[in-house]
Amino acid sequence: MPGNPRSRSRPRRRPREKEEPSRGWEPKTKLGRLVKNGELTTMSDVLKSGLPIRESEIVDILLPDIEDEVIDVKMVQRMTDSGRRIKFVITVAVGNKDGFIGLGQAKGKEVGSSIKKAIDNAKLNIIEIRRGCGSWECGCRKPHTVPFAITGKSGSVEVTFKPAPRGIGLATGDVAKKILRLAGVTDCWAFTRGQTKTIVNYAKAVFEALRKNANTRVTQGEVNAINIVSGAIGLSQTETSVPTAEGA
Repeated sequence: MPGNPRSRSRPRRRPREKEEPSRGWEPKTKLGRLVKNGELTTMSDVLKSGLPIRESEIVDILLPDIEDEVIDVKMVQRMTDSGRRIKFVITVAVGNKDGFIGLGQAKGKEVGSSIKKAIDNAKLNIIEIRRGCGSWECGCRKPHTVPFAITGKSGSVEVTFKPAPRGIGLATGDVAKKILRLAGVTDCWAFTRGQTKTIVNYAKAVFEALRKNANTRVTQGEVNAINIVSGAIGLSQTETSVPTAEGA
């Protein structure tokens, strides 16, 4: 007699593979199509292309290890004829801790959805910064600090970053410390003016200073003198030291 069909062993289901960011994504812009087709493989190439980033999936694909940090959560109330309306303004910073940083804001009725939207906006504003060994007290020639003094301003807040020797750490405020860590800067001096308790203006001033760091023109001689590196450097390059005058 044939056995009971219910007693037959059912085939086991294969575990679902982890979905990649590119799966199910249909790019709507020229830059997105170039990234998905593999014509642009690094974030540096994307920024050098001159095309604006309009899709956050581009950053998810090229920088899979990107991290986010909520800088400020602000509640805004408004009285209307129908009653009191409450919205939340979220400021978020994103970065891969290796030369790329972004800052974004979003407003919404719910905190969770506003944070997600702010993260996407920060990815669209991502920039590539320069690092080097600009401190005359150091001379290690490793890209651990800002290569030269830079100043950023937003509202009444003005912040200036100066190169610091290796081992000093981030001698800055808490807001600047979060953004610099996400950018991959490990040592830095900071000098601030204005109402730094205004967290949003403080964060925007820090980001503006890093933007100037990326846009400032430098000569090849300056690049060789203090070992200026733009964008990602990787652990292998970070750990590799250049011989100094003492070790030569």
